[in-house]
Amino acid sequence: MASLQSRELDDSCPDAAPDQLQELRHDGSVLALAVSDKYIFAGTSKGEIAVWSLGTFQPVQTIQAHKRSVLCLLLADDFKYLFSTACEPIINVWCPRTFTRLYEIYSTYDVGDVFSVAYSPQREIVYVGTQTQDIQWISLKDPERKSSHESAHHPDRRQHRFFDSRAVGGTSTPRRTEEFYALIPKAEQVLEIDSGAIRQYAHYGWVFCMLVAKGPTVLVDSDEEVLISGGGDGTIKLWKLCDTGPDYEDGNVVTGDIEELMVLGEDDSESVMSLAIDGSFLYAGKLGGIIELWDLDTKQKLRVIKAHDGNVNVLKMSFGLLWSGGTGGSASKHSTVHYGRDTNGAAQNISQKYQCLSRWKAHDAKILSSATVVHNSDQLFLTGANDNTVRVWRVNGMPSQTEDGTGPAEDMMIQSLREFISYKTVSSRPEFTEDCRKGATFLGSLFKRLGAQVEMLSTGSLHNPVVYAKFSGKLEPAEKRKRILFYGHYDVVPADMKGDNWQTDPFKLSGRDGYLYGRGVSDNKGPIIAALYAVSDLLQEKALDSDIIFVIEGEEESGSRGFAEAIHDNKELIGHIDYVLLANSYWLDDEVPCLTYGLRGVLHATVCIDSKHPDLHSGVDGSNMLSEPLTDLTLLVSKLKDRKNHVNIPGFYDGILPLTKEEDLRYDDIANILIRRNPANGPIEALKRSLMARWREPNLTIHRYNVSGPDGSLISSHATANVSIRLVPGQEVDEVIKNLKSFLREEYEQFESDNTLTIRIDNKAEPWLGVPGNYIFRTLEEAVMRAWGPTASEDSNNGVSVALPPNGTNDETAPKTRKPLYIREGGSIPPIRFLEKEFNAPAAHLPCGQASDAAHLDNERLRVVNLQKSREIFSTVFRKL
Repeated sequence: MASLQSRELDDSCPDAAPDQLQELRHDGSVLALAVSDKYIFAGTSKGEIAVWSLGTFQPVQTIQAHKRSVLCLLLADDFKYLFSTACEPIINVWCPRTFTRLYEIYSTYDVGDVFSVAYSPQREIVYVGTQTQDIQWISLKDPERKSSHESAHHPDRRQHRFFDSRAVGGTSTPRRTEEFYALIPKAEQVLEIDSGAIRQYAHYGWVFCMLVAKGPTVLVDSDEEVLISGGGDGTIKLWKLCDTGPDYEDGNVVTGDIEELMVLGEDDSESVMSLAIDGSFLYAGKLGGIIELWDLDTKQKLRVIKAHDGNVNVLKMSFGLLWSGGTGGSASKHSTVHYGRDTNGAAQNISQKYQCLSRWKAHDAKILSSATVVHNSDQLFLTGANDNTVRVWRVNGMPSQTEDGTGPAEDMMIQSLREFISYKTVSSRPEFTEDCRKGATFLGSLFKRLGAQVEMLSTGSLHNPVVYAKFSGKLEPAEKRKRILFYGHYDVVPADMKGDNWQTDPFKLSGRDGYLYGRGVSDNKGPIIAALYAVSDLLQEKALDSDIIFVIEGEEESGSRGFAEAIHDNKELIGHIDYVLLANSYWLDDEVPCLTYGLRGVLHATVCIDSKHPDLHSGVDGSNMLSEPLTDLTLLVSKLKDRKNHVNIPGFYDGILPLTKEEDLRYDDIANILIRRNPANGPIEALKRSLMARWREPNLTIHRYNVSGPDGSLISSHATANVSIRLVPGQEVDEVIKNLKSFLREEYEQFESDNTLTIRIDNKAEPWLGVPGNYIFRTLEEAVMRAWGPTASEDSNNGVSVALPPNGTNDETAPKTRKPLYIREGGSIPPIRFLEKEFNAPAAHLPCGQASDAAHLDNERLRVVNLQKSREIFSTVFRKL
């Protein structure tokens, strides 16, 4: 046996952390965890149970469950009950679907804190381990145990022999009360534990942990339940569960009883903090980082594992592996008897088992809780600590794939996005040129792996290529297929990693509080990946009738250099297009989905004034006889606008489309929603005017001045000003350029200056205005409504419609679902109008993210649920167009 024992930490254990999918934050230490098929439950030091969605990691609800710290959470195997205990003598039973407090349970004894709870589904009996070294129990279905909310036996109302004892003079300290006590939901039933339902001094120490297992030893039948408990005295005890206990003196019979079957570890005084069961093998987590392995058939201690530097407060036996966490902040996985069975299913030599497979720093704090679950084919290990976080680890690595690249697509989508984000595809920085090319190659390979025909379209030797990918529909002949072009861009803006602006590495996808963080996750890599996997879903379902063509450029953040030429040169390859779709912006707020039907165009120009003289000293050479370039430039650009921001370029406002009644109603709808959610946005008319000014009216901005020469008292020989003009539908960009140049030259001639004027057009993009009522927008609208479902009473006259049920018939009982807001935007996306004109195809724009995504800013993010819903929307649109 000595060779099987080790009390030294295994330094050879690989330091290999699994993928951290999410970090969920709370404002209290996470002392307990439980996970259902839908929700993550965390018991905290503030007496709360915090609930997150398992699918999206979004906060769902925070329940004030107890007055003191929650010490234990237990989810019944059938997800029928969630049990919670705390630093108080109350045990609560919750519905894990509705979060209703079903039962409040208390003991007639002063039990102190309740450290542990176990549940027998066969008997519907709850067992609790207490600070007073007892194990007590109660049947949830025993009508004799029902009590009143106002019972004098309740711990809140009965006299406590210590805390309520009277001092000299007959006074006692008033009981502590807090306002948040009133937030604890009232239980549907109150149960009082029978005074006879107790095993006093079950351990000679606090009962830290318990579990119920079927047939863990030859001493009982294979389907017989056994209670196992671990205590502060270092012992582990197995208890036989009985249906009834001894008779009371008054003749009443106690429901349930426990009889001691086995005691382990009587020679060891180190507290047992956690337990995990694997058939007839029992693992015990102890102080000092020790995990003990016991054979319950032979009562032998088979192995002692030094797993951590701190106490082992958490143990889980899942996925054929043993998972543990220590108060030093490390987590680990060990092989078990299930790990590496031979081809006949027989376990190998036990000395080859129970090896540390990996250990990693999971928290810079004490790990106090853990849970495991399988979700969407992912094996997840969750850890909670006193750093107020829950961390979600994917412990199965990359999901398996079939030869055609399909598989657990939900997992593949996040994994693909993770790798996509890792490429520093910053098109504006020459030092990232290689990363841009690698990012394009990765994307092309991903398209190809998922079934596309892929080409790299050249934009010139100095610019990043356009990734072209075509997924062919199944409709025959091919001429009958609709062809949808999806536009996106894989380049990103720079991410300043100096200082503390970014909370995480911007080029390493990280999850926190239901969001994914990383440069480009919202703009535009996340939406591209969502659209790609939407096509993959349809291919797996054999439901893709149309051809889907992806055109993903790498220069959008640098003015789409070379894009138009590349598309024009490869128009024959791309072929006929029926619809253009893009997803390159976000909602107006964080709540209401939107569809974008208009963008302003843009014109960037540089105005230059040059002198025939070199840079001069203002003291030596300055005089009123010298025309100074910067003075000329300042006076000239001041002519472009008046003091009320009216642009003075002749004909500038000619041709701007008037406001229609239908569009005015859209602004009413938008303003009503935004003010309802945030009254500070009001009043309505002022908000409407502000939106119109930013979306449907043109503007001219002078950005910066640049001069030649060093800083100091110089007269610069060269001065430039950067000017941008935002254009709206009805304004022709080439006409505005002609009028701008003409206006500046005519004005400058009046200066009679010796200097020279030059006007350079740096880039331009036409404005775009879609048609909200056309087929692609109607299809998008229906897809958005189906994906996001009913919303809370957003009932403006123009914004509510009845969503069709899945069978497509109009059912009066169908829930009212709010239409997405139809919005215009003040920014510009040059390719959208170009593609619309080049292919004579209508375009539509689906914003995927929220207003708080911080695209182009530090800590850019995208909510997981938005990524998932975008994929769902794209799937519907690609299916129906």
